[in-house]
Amino acid sequence: MFRPLSIFIGTRYTRAKRRNRFVSFISMTSMIGLALGVLAMIVVLSVMNGFQREMSSRILGMVPHATIVGVNPIDDWQPVAAAALKNPEVTAAVPFTEMEGMLSHKGSMQPIQISGIDPAQEGKVSIVAQHIVQGRLDALKPGEFGVVIGEITARRFRLNVGDKLTLIVPEVSTAPGGITPRMQRLNVVGVFKVGAELDGSMALIHLADAAQMQHWQPNQVQSVRLAVKDLYAAPKVSGDIAIGLGADYKADDWTHTQGSLFSAMKMEKTMIGLLLLMIVAVAAFNIIATLIMVVNDKGADIAILRTIGATPRQIMAIFMVQGTVIGVVGTLIGGVLGVIAALNVSALVGWLERVSGQHIFSSDVYFVSNLPSELQRGDVVLICSAGFILSFLATVYPAWRAAKIEPAQALRYS
Repeated sequence: MFRPLSIFIGTRYTRAKRRNRFVSFISMTSMIGLALGVLAMIVVLSVMNGFQREMSSRILGMVPHATIVGVNPIDDWQPVAAAALKNPEVTAAVPFTEMEGMLSHKGSMQPIQISGIDPAQEGKVSIVAQHIVQGRLDALKPGEFGVVIGEITARRFRLNVGDKLTLIVPEVSTAPGGITPRMQRLNVVGVFKVGAELDGSMALIHLADAAQMQHWQPNQVQSVRLAVKDLYAAPKVSGDIAIGLGADYKADDWTHTQGSLFSAMKMEKTMIGLLLLMIVAVAAFNIIATLIMVVNDKGADIAILRTIGATPRQIMAIFMVQGTVIGVVGTLIGGVLGVIAALNVSALVGWLERVSGQHIFSSDVYFVSNLPSELQRGDVVLICSAGFILSFLATVYPAWRAAKIEPAQALRYS
């Protein structure tokens, strides 16, 4: 089968010969280093994707994707919800009221975000019912001032279901200061644990109780909470709905409260990816040393090829083929092993925990009890492409140097 001269000789140079075992060993270490770098990038980015997925599902499963807020308390929320549900991106719309205040118990205090909810409809837009560890969400009854608190809050105040604590919220008044504290005794009816900071900063009460604390009518609410299909489309979707409803309504969404967290996570993934890319770059540029050694070793062969008619371009192509073969094989091996490792890293960590008897990710310390991993095709393609490109670029200088060898000089000193 016919093969171009540069490909034939370049691939032949990649095979070991008796007199250049050391060069072949250097080639093998370059290939192994490239494979390990690609493997590490795929596994680490997959694990970061898994953590980001867990954070998204837990935090954004608790906070509103978007809300349609009334300038004044909304008397009848159903028409607003019906208008929102006409948008194909909206999957659910429920009544919602939000307040800020302080929780107080036996002299200890902490800030808290109070969400007024309808327990019967909360499951449409929130995962809180799936993460109740004590009590029940449906124990929130109008007029009873029950509260469901997070696990961190319960541990900080040493509270259990049935205990009582005090909620302090600011209230506008005609007093000289303009604002006076309003205190309300609450009864703990449930504890939730989603494994994020919301366990210490969020609490739930019934809508009717929230309205009473705001001196509203029992059926009045602050806003309508929306669940949307695409989280990143929430600002546009909620904005369009608010515009359609008129000047009495405005939109809010998760990017205003949690956007900085997810921007930081995205930046962290980018920076770690760039740092790991340096490992791939070091392995790829080891190919330079390998090819320079090969060029020095093959000086006489290059001179002979030049004397029988090989052009500098063909000589250059020979060594570019050799270096590219090393890079392609190393990247492919690393890519395959990286995909296998990323798909099985959770099972591997679980096996190590069973063998060692130690919990690497204790649920008491971390918000997840296992090592999450999410392999994304785009990451694999990007990493392998970077390996290919860096490997190819590493061949240019040694190949150019080989093409510049003068046959007479090489044969004189061979």
